[in-house]
Amino acid sequence: MIPFTDEELIQPVRNVIDKVRPSLALDGGDIAFLTVKNGTVYVQLQGACVGCGSSGNTLKYGVERQLRMDIHPEITVINVPQGMENKIDTL
Repeated sequence: MIPFTDEELIQPVRNVIDKVRPSLALDGGDIAFLTVKNGTVYVQLQGACVGCGSSGNTLKYGVERQLRMDIHPEITVINVPQGMENKIDTL
């Protein structure tokens, strides 16, 4: 169990996302932080990352890995497809 509230996680998560953003930008991609719910981080891959075959690896071994190293080893990340932002609770 993650020993932080969702509210406490927001700024550290934003910091980590800002840390990985330049790597995504090198390939024409970007990432937007949406929210944290129950220790799960919801983001949206953008730019060249949308529809890229490597986007799953980018989330798992790039973003999620960095969040786990910097914040807590149980954090998970979910990409919210464009147009689904208002349906986060169903993902």
